[in-house]
Amino acid sequence: MTDDIPVRDNLDQSRYEARIGGLLAGFAVYRLSEGRITFVHTEVDPKFESKGVGSAIARYALDEVRSTGERSVVPDCPFIKAWIDRHPDYQSLVRQD
Repeated sequence: MTDDIPVRDNLDQSRYEARIGGLLAGFAVYRLSEGRITFVHTEVDPKFESKGVGSAIARYALDEVRSTGERSVVPDCPFIKAWIDRHPDYQSLVRQD
């Protein structure tokens, strides 16, 4: 179902958002700094849990980071970190300090 969930980058609120039926289904908050994007919190509305919303947000956000090639990822958010751990092809995006 994750391919059917529209996600967008809400630059004004520094978060990736998923909307279903016009309702905010979930979001991932981030902070930008030079050369990195730090994901700090992901939240899915209980009405939309177990529908792939969190995965859709993570995949969209990380694909966007990959496509621009401008930043590395700092997954401070436990959900984003766990998602990357389950999808090792995204591991190369993680900032290695």
